[in-house]
Amino acid sequence: MKRLLAMISLAACSGCGLVGDRSGADGKIVEAALNQSRAYEKLEYLTDRIGPRLAGSAGLDNAVLWTVEEFRRDGLEKVRTEPVMVPHWIRGVETSRIVVPIEHTMATTALGMSVATPEGGIEGEVVEVASFEELKVLGERVAGKIVLYNKPMVRNGGERDGYGAAVGMRGSGAVEAAKLGAVATLIRSLGTASYRLPHTGAMGYEDSVPRIPSAAIAAEDAELIHRLLAKGDTVRVQLVLGCRTVPDAPSANVIAEITGRERPEEIVLIGAHLDSWDLGAGAIDDGAGVAVVMETMRLLKSLGMTPRRTIRAVLFTNEENGLRGGRGYAEAHAGELARHVAAIESDSGGGTPLGFGVSAGPGGVEVVRSIAAALKPIGAREVTPQGGGADIGPTRAAGVPQLGLRQDTTYYFDFHHTAADTLDKVKPEDLARNVAALGVMAYGLAEREAPLPRLPASESER
Repeated sequence: MKRLLAMISLAACSGCGLVGDRSGADGKIVEAALNQSRAYEKLEYLTDRIGPRLAGSAGLDNAVLWTVEEFRRDGLEKVRTEPVMVPHWIRGVETSRIVVPIEHTMATTALGMSVATPEGGIEGEVVEVASFEELKVLGERVAGKIVLYNKPMVRNGGERDGYGAAVGMRGSGAVEAAKLGAVATLIRSLGTASYRLPHTGAMGYEDSVPRIPSAAIAAEDAELIHRLLAKGDTVRVQLVLGCRTVPDAPSANVIAEITGRERPEEIVLIGAHLDSWDLGAGAIDDGAGVAVVMETMRLLKSLGMTPRRTIRAVLFTNEENGLRGGRGYAEAHAGELARHVAAIESDSGGGTPLGFGVSAGPGGVEVVRSIAAALKPIGAREVTPQGGGADIGPTRAAGVPQLGLRQDTTYYFDFHHTAADTLDKVKPEDLARNVAALGVMAYGLAEREAPLPRLPASESER
């Protein structure tokens, strides 16, 4: 440990000229995070005692109450909730099976916000596509059919074969298929492992297009359909979904602060989303981020480290199926966004921290690199252009610099949005390192004499 702390001190000094006098602060934060972190305890309670936290559910209500009390127990200031109305979607029954040319029950889950099938379900012939371009080529042949979007996700596949390349089909697939007369859609689960796990996720509709039911099936079942079609067989599937949407429900963002000693009106925001999907316990998405944010605040407070500016923790509600929390925060705080000097989001799981992505004005990446230099001993010093997150995204239009805490996501999409998103997927030591990384960055940005350069207008509108 002494050798590690010596390395941290040397790394911190390498950036002192740019970040101001933070003599010993970085080493103190990292030492406390690695040796005193309670992040795993917080995550354990959130996942094992409260569990799934879908918008509108009792689980999310309980999580709001618990995090408020936990912040208060940890001695944070200005702990409060800010009301937000959220969508209330209920999953209900969900089954699907191949009925022709074989009988086979598939692993299925409804996509979030889907409508139900008619009573008794829908049965139809399946057509398979891997993109919207292929769907358009089919044209009128889609009418009356069930469309299967079957694009495999590759581990660390990047822009071409990763999550980003397929998520559009999940979100807009029902709309595009319905425009051509489809009666339902299925999508190969957006995951990087074949465990016969269906992955849920949000989808949407357009008012001018018929609303058709939409579900995800396990990768193995999508592959089976693909093989049958490749042999020239006609494949028919029966789909039954009992999901429904009821009137919006009350929820809240949870906020806590460490008030700045010199410029309390200037704010460094650190955030994660408190809600989760209803299939699992929401450990990696985004319980880990919640625990890291909460523990970062507790550690800084317990160490008596009060920076120049205020550090504000925000636990956002309803990221998964509405983004109401992020939008609600930006609207409620519109008058002070000009004084938000940075917003940092943790929503990439609980893996080993790698560093930060940054979207800021000229020179901003270099400033963040100078602060992150102190994180070299724990492997979290890499800083790349382009950063942020869904919940802090609505503050971007006001020019608020955006940072995303980057983690090793090698296995993240194995369990993302599934029933297997549980506590055992997270290692206590990884959470502790994430607390160290977020603590050093939040304190560094809040303590630095000059604020992080703001996003120019040309960048803030992206």
